[in-house]
Order: sequence, then structure tokens, then C-alpha cells
Amino acid sequence: MRPGGPPPNMQQLMKQAQKMQQQLVAAQEELAAAQVTGTAGGGLVSATVSGSGELRSLAIDPSVVDPEDVETLQDLVVAAVRDATRAAQELTAEKMGPLAGGLGGLGLPGS
Repeated sequence: MRPGGPPPNMQQLMKQAQKMQQQLVAAQEELAAAQVTGTAGGGLVSATVSGSGELRSLAIDPSVVDPEDVETLQDLVVAAVRDATRAAQELTAEKMGPLAGGLGGLGLPGS
């Protein structure tokens, strides 16, 4: 019960919860299908990850492959994957943020 107000309508709360569950599932499916790309070295290395953060592909420009300097290539790969992962996290926050904010609309205690 909300202080000073009528008790929440349980049927309405259940409908809202069901609607939010459907929206959550749809957002999760959309994220799983989405792909974002991160780059490093001015585009010499690019990494593509799914919206859920799974590495899908890695592209390396042949000009950056130097057997005498493997460490630079390793650093570029790590930077590209980090950039792609950051983009995936931003996409997740964009898609899921409104749903998380909607929990307060259920009239539940503590929300």
C-alpha cells in the first residue's frame, strides 16, 4: 500500500508487469541481433560485437602486421575490442534504461 493513497489495483499491476516483461524480452532480442563496431589505430583494427557483448568479428589491416612489433598489434586489438564493448554497453543502456525506469510505475513499495 502507498501511504496516504488507495491500495494498488492488483489486476492493473499484473498487466503492467506483463507488458514490461514483453518489452524486456523484445529489447533483449533486439540487443542480441544488434552489432556495433569499435576501432583502433585510425581504423587499422576493427572489432564487431553483438549488443550483448559477444565478439563477432575482428578485422586487421595488413599494413599493421609487423612480425618485429607484435605488441603494437596486440594493443590495437585490445583497444578495438574495448571500443566495441563500450559501444555495446551504451546500446544496452539505451535499450534497457527506459524499462528499468518503468519499475517505479508499478506502485510497489520502495519504488
